[in-house]
Amino acid sequence: MLGKRPASLYKARRLYKNCLPAERSRPYLRGHFLYFRPNTLTEAVRALAASGGQILAGGTDFFPLLVDRPPSECVVDISGLRELKGVIRDPQYIRIGGLTTWSEIIKTPLPRCFDALKLAAREIGGIQIQNRGTVAGNLCNASPAADSVPPLLALDAEVELVSHSGSRRMPLVDFIVGNRKTQRRPGEILSQVLIPRTIENAASTFLKLGARRYLVISIAMVAVVIEIDSARRVRQARVSVGSCSAVARRLVELERDLIGAPITSGLGSLVTAAHLNDLSPISDVRATATYRRDAALNLVGRALDSCGGNA
Repeated sequence: MLGKRPASLYKARRLYKNCLPAERSRPYLRGHFLYFRPNTLTEAVRALAASGGQILAGGTDFFPLLVDRPPSECVVDISGLRELKGVIRDPQYIRIGGLTTWSEIIKTPLPRCFDALKLAAREIGGIQIQNRGTVAGNLCNASPAADSVPPLLALDAEVELVSHSGSRRMPLVDFIVGNRKTQRRPGEILSQVLIPRTIENAASTFLKLGARRYLVISIAMVAVVIEIDSARRVRQARVSVGSCSAVARRLVELERDLIGAPITSGLGSLVTAAHLNDLSPISDVRATATYRRDAALNLVGRALDSCGGNA
């Protein structure tokens, strides 16, 4: 029957009203699967605090992980929170709502330094995944092969986490701490990603190597942002590599060595194997550790040459 809400949703919403304080909700939740779809961020964090449930956003990671099993705990579906969608500019930051999809990132006019992020967005699954997958979901899933992480690291991104008790902020580099591990606490929602407006006119690019052309889980990927001065020398350089460690990493030593380099000489020639010493690639079904390291070295060189040519 079109337009009629299922009885289970009414039950969940009735119970949601009884979910605060948290200790009152627990007897109702034992042995039951409950689904909440709050309309505001305030409702969402209250539901999470009361139920201890798991978050459903775009669902592109959530449902595949279930395989053919039902959810084992309460689900708080935040996909309807309009306040967490879209891109907002203020004097200090460009703010990307956590529920902004990759298709929206691709379509939104953004400064040059976001070109790498747009290129990465086009690599996240197919069009259907890009239409549903969210920025926050990609970051909170914390896969070593998450395409969005290297370009966001190269933009010095920060994340904001909101819970029933308040909000806090931290650099993205500190947020992801390992394979599928983040600093997000139970009850927190990644509400937005904040990009400092310090390097907007810089050239940027993203390169990725996989075993096939489309729908690729990366063997190695690289994001580069290069800003030049009036003398056509590098003023700022940011280089990050993904899929070659448990978490994506900035190549800090290489960034330092690039400062002051003339872009006419070809920046790619300045990168050496020693610049990748902080990486710790693994061998798996997609590639050996040695191949990953060599691939990353070549991708960094190509990305630097590309940015130098477009600076």
